[in-house]
Amino acid sequence: MNATFWKGRSVFITGHTGFKGAWLSLWLEHLGARVTGYALAPPTDPSLFGLTAAGTGIQDLRGDVRDGSALESAIRQATPEVVLHLAAQSLVRVSYDAPVETYATNVMGTVHVLEGIRRTPGVRAAVVVTSDKCYENREWDRGYREDDALGGHDPYSSSKGCAELVTTAYRRSFFNAQREHVTAIASGRAGNVIGGGDWARDRLMPDLLRAFAERRPAAIRNPLATRPWQHVLEPLRGYLSLAEQLCNGDGAAAGAWNFGPLKADVKSVAWIADAAARRWGGGAVWESDRSVHPHEARSLELDISKAQADLGWRPVLTVDDAVDWTVRWHKGLRDGRSARALTLRDITEYAERVAAAASQAG
Repeated sequence: MNATFWKGRSVFITGHTGFKGAWLSLWLEHLGARVTGYALAPPTDPSLFGLTAAGTGIQDLRGDVRDGSALESAIRQATPEVVLHLAAQSLVRVSYDAPVETYATNVMGTVHVLEGIRRTPGVRAAVVVTSDKCYENREWDRGYREDDALGGHDPYSSSKGCAELVTTAYRRSFFNAQREHVTAIASGRAGNVIGGGDWARDRLMPDLLRAFAERRPAAIRNPLATRPWQHVLEPLRGYLSLAEQLCNGDGAAAGAWNFGPLKADVKSVAWIADAAARRWGGGAVWESDRSVHPHEARSLELDISKAQADLGWRPVLTVDDAVDWTVRWHKGLRDGRSARALTLRDITEYAERVAAAASQAG
């Protein structure tokens, strides 16, 4: 990732009020990009977007990706060079309660974004963000590769597989070398992200930290399930690196990409809960939630060899770092520090880690 690439560049982000979107908006603002965000109101209260005043340094638009005409109008008015599509219904358990909304947002929302791009001159690159759960999970011991079958047991996972199919169809039909449209389209599949400023319900780290702060045991589902945990800045760097490659004319980058942790950092839910409790201190504990819950996969892992070999992207934070930075951020907020300052500190420190890793590799 080349930080100077983003200075002055026009970027359109959907879902900028969400957890990942707020981190991305602040990072791009920090890099000097001209950001337009299009999203519903923040999904939680409190929210990272609100506490960091992330909307003050960008053009902050309210809108629903299910409204195709409004979205197309917003994209055309912003005249972006890069589009980053993060807007989604992002929770597995919510998808069981609201399957129609989940498909409408995650599938037709993606269609509307791609249609808006198709009708907007000047867009050079677009990255559609889906999920590690887009794969047909066969409980393999190996990581899923970009050419493995798509699928999904629950509506959320299925909707993300569908979004990948939509992206591929649009790329082949409207955004290829034989067409006049100059836009290059790729998709990014991230692991389970953690970091400061996430207050979503039914997500492991927010549930843990909420319970610890309230001095009660955290109730944890499926403690033996394993997931590809990573700090939120890791996949965001992947998306930005990918967009750079697309803008630079790398046709091979127009495809699907996994951005996950190294194999050693694929850990169980219990491991993450133990690590978070140790770092929080104060007698923090968790317990198994033995009530009946909807189906969730036992194991999930991403193969990131393609991103390592072809993008030069690899994680620079371990899972220990990710847990430590997340707890550190929330403890800092509890102690009265500014959420914006805490977030920019992590962005700056992360950039230093990336630079150090590049120096060692070179």
